[in-house]
Amino acid sequence: MIRIVFTGNSIDMHIIEVSDISKETMNAKELLILNLEEVRRRSIKVWKSISEDNLYWKPDDGAMSCFQMVRHVLESENIYHQIILHRGALGDYESPLTGNPYTSIDDELKNAQPYREKFLKMIHGLTLRELEEVYITRKDKNQHRKLGDYLLRVAYHESVHTGQLLDYLRTLKAPRALIWD
Repeated sequence: MIRIVFTGNSIDMHIIEVSDISKETMNAKELLILNLEEVRRRSIKVWKSISEDNLYWKPDDGAMSCFQMVRHVLESENIYHQIILHRGALGDYESPLTGNPYTSIDDELKNAQPYREKFLKMIHGLTLRELEEVYITRKDKNQHRKLGDYLLRVAYHESVHTGQLLDYLRTLKAPRALIWD
């Protein structure tokens, strides 16, 4: 069993005996999967609430449009998956979603679904020990993180962009999905 301890700016995971925890407590992998699923569920609520008229809107020339941000999140998850599979090395990998025409949010989700399923299948196959002992090292980004920590950051990345889209919608004075259910 792994216990996750949040301390300041870091997350520490420690292996502990199962007998030390109630059998009803979720383990670290279950919590990671729940977090990823909940973040995506809420993101989809926001994405689907964006009207067709607003999909291409962006607050300034240097920003992503709503559509580009949704694509970025979906592509990034697949890129994170590749980074994890190669323990930090991405090489010249290019997302299979790059270059697809922007058509609809439903199409974006449909096109990304096979990659989402592979990502979640990989996580389901991890052991608790791997979450603590495997490291993802990205020298080009000066990152060296435990796999469990890295997976939390994948969900955080999506959450940040979902918050940005909510801000876009507020700026547009457009309806915003209620995500705090």
